[in-house]
Amino acid sequence: MESNNKFHTFRGYQLLEQNRKLLTSSMEDYLEMIYRYSLTEGYVRINTISELLNVQASSATKMVRKLSELGMVDYRKYGIISLTETGSEIGRFLLHRHNIIETFLRILGVSDNLLVETELIEHAISVDTLNRLHALTKLFEKYPGLKNEYKNILNN
Repeated sequence: MESNNKFHTFRGYQLLEQNRKLLTSSMEDYLEMIYRYSLTEGYVRINTISELLNVQASSATKMVRKLSELGMVDYRKYGIISLTETGSEIGRFLLHRHNIIETFLRILGVSDNLLVETELIEHAISVDTLNRLHALTKLFEKYPGLKNEYKNILNN
C-alpha cells in the first residue's frame, strides 16, 4: 500500500478546515438561525435565538458578541440583533446550503433524523461538493423517473 501523508482523523480534517474558515460550525448555526428569523421580523432578540437553538441566553449572548466582533451582526441594547450586509450574505448562503442538503437527503428517502443528518453534513461539505449535490438534486427534480429508478435500485 502506498504511503499517503494526507490522511487525518475526522477531527483532524475539521481542524484543517477551521484554519481555512472564518466561522466555526456553531457560529454558522447562529448566523443561519439569525438569518432565518430575520427574514420575517428583520431582527431577532437574544432570548429568541437561545430558544430556537436550545442554548442558554448567556451562551447566545457570548456567541452574538463574537459575531458582532467579526462584523456579522449588530448587537444593540435590550438584546436586539440584526445582520450586517456581510452577515446577511453569509446567512443567505448558509440557509441555501442547508436547503440543498435537506432536499438531496429527502430525495434519497432520508426521513428519520432528517434535520440531524442535514446539520451534521452541512458543516463538513465543501462548496464544490455542495454545487455538485445541487446539480444532482436539480437533475432528480427535472427527471422524476431517475428518482423512481434510484428507489428500485435501493430496494433490490
